[in-house]
Amino acid sequence: RQPASAKWYDRRDYVFIEFCVEDSKDVNVNFEKSKLTFSCLGGSDNFKHLNEIDLFNYIDPNESKHKRTDRSILCCLRKGESGQSWPRLTKERAKLNWLSVDFNNWKDWEDDSDEDLSNFDRFSEMMNNMGGDEDVDLPEVDGADDDSPDSDDEKMPDLE
Repeated sequence: RQPASAKWYDRRDYVFIEFCVEDSKDVNVNFEKSKLTFSCLGGSDNFKHLNEIDLFNYIDPNESKHKRTDRSILCCLRKGESGQSWPRLTKERAKLNWLSVDFNNWKDWEDDSDEDLSNFDRFSEMMNNMGGDEDVDLPEVDGADDDSPDSDDEKMPDLE
């Protein structure tokens, strides 16, 4: 038996944990108020996985659920207190080598007054706006080069 590798991320009302086990069978997820127990058989060799997590904060076991796919099992934990950020998944500050943060889905929702725009969207929007202003100036610079006096294309007739 060994723990399945897992990724997790934090949202305003839920904490998500994804156990990365392909072709899992006999999946068992047990939600308790401050603990999550996960077990399954994985892969073609029916390897036994068992994860026990003492949670950072309490959850609502009745509102928590999990969903199995061929590639992983995603657990959705309903926070006992909505709007309270979880800086980590576990009660203890220990580093678990099978657990990592899912940065693709991570979001600093605490500082977000505007839920729809994540900080990254805001940042790229800002970059786009800056780029837009510069583009306006560029054509003029190009235009100036075309009729610059030292263009050798045609000789000016001498003025007598």
